[in-house]
Amino acid sequence: MTEKVTIIGSGPAGWTAAIYAARAELQPVVYEGAETEENRLKGTLPLGQLSQTTEVENFPGFPSGDMTAYLDSSIDDDKRRYMAPHQKHGVSGPELMELMRQQAANFGARIVTDDIVSVDTSERPFKMKTLSGAEITSHAVIIATGARANYLGLPSEERFKNMGVSACAVCDGALPRFRNQPVVVVGGGDSAMEEATFLTKFASVVYIVHRRDSFRASRIMAERALNNPKIQVKWNSVVDEVLGDDQKGVTGVRIRNTDDADQSEVVEATGYFAAIGHTPNTEFLKGQLQTNEKGYLIWTTPHRTMTSVEGIFASGDVADDYYRQAVTAAGTGCSSALDAERWLAAQGIE
Repeated sequence: MTEKVTIIGSGPAGWTAAIYAARAELQPVVYEGAETEENRLKGTLPLGQLSQTTEVENFPGFPSGDMTAYLDSSIDDDKRRYMAPHQKHGVSGPELMELMRQQAANFGARIVTDDIVSVDTSERPFKMKTLSGAEITSHAVIIATGARANYLGLPSEERFKNMGVSACAVCDGALPRFRNQPVVVVGGGDSAMEEATFLTKFASVVYIVHRRDSFRASRIMAERALNNPKIQVKWNSVVDEVLGDDQKGVTGVRIRNTDDADQSEVVEATGYFAAIGHTPNTEFLKGQLQTNEKGYLIWTTPHRTMTSVEGIFASGDVADDYYRQAVTAAGTGCSSALDAERWLAAQGIE
């Protein structure tokens, strides 16, 4: 059987696309990813990066409050019993993603816990292979595989993720643990300048740790950061370890001077923000779709989600290297489902 539409990915974009496609009676199938150790290490497990986030305060419709009863009634028992008790500070990432997944399932989306490892874009219907060895064909494909944050690769980064270690200041910067407290940003490009400047709204001081004696950021962005009285730069420095404990989370960062390996210091901080870029999850496409210089899929039609291959659409962070927010990902997920529906109708596939 050839699928009408196959959705690859299970973050906010993928589930929103599934909801809209299912409501349009396109019988979508969602490949949410495989639960493998490789995916865990890469940060590409089912439910996307948001499932690895604790508090989510900025997704519309989920203010702070006790949602326990709602969660209990909305999510299947076999999923709910493994979720941490609701903390009442907004909605947690896992809660939000499970709610989206359940909503898609309620409308009839079929969900497969497997990875798509290859897509043949040379002819339609498109042929795809999964990690488990299955082969499928689909008239339309929506790619919603997201982008994973780059980290330094320190064991201490992994240990304190969601306990003060983050890769998104806009997502997490306003959380109570960072307010009126010192935080550290690692990086020297425009993203690092943006993250640091944004964090000055909440933190008492923002330390930028950079391995060189000048930023690679654009001049205007660098000057904006350097002229901010709440930002201090640790030049010629690298992070050796994120410090903390299981109760407090991050308490500081040990940095080392790149000119003198014996010279190191501990910077007290409640937060550590990695701002060294993201990597879009497009390896399985093997360069068949047009990307920008950063590797993100390109939307070839303004205000639409079409890619360079007719019948393949992209939504969420795999094509968005600017906003990278759950709500914008969900918005483009809606768009991709509508675009796919109208394209299928034009092809006489209903």
